[in-house]
Amino acid sequence: MKPLLHLELRFPYDDERTAKAVLAAVSPENGEYVKSRLEGSTIIYEMEADNAGTLRNTADDLLACIKAAEDSAGLVSEPFIEPEEHE
Repeated sequence: MKPLLHLELRFPYDDERTAKAVLAAVSPENGEYVKSRLEGSTIIYEMEADNAGTLRNTADDLLACIKAAEDSAGLVSEPFIEPEEHE
């Protein structure tokens, strides 16, 4: 049976070299829970779970690992701001 919940997270970086460094630093932590791929200078992480609690725990762990990798590389994460919709 296929998991009920699916989450995709995208992390764009200034260049492909930086994206590869972050991906390499985080990949050992992902195990079988998170699939990742690189598209240019953007890392895409995908995860699935049967319930929201498991999905949240997996995402929280991934985000902590990404933050540690970015901090060690001297990167500052910019908060994503949803573009305003125009009527």
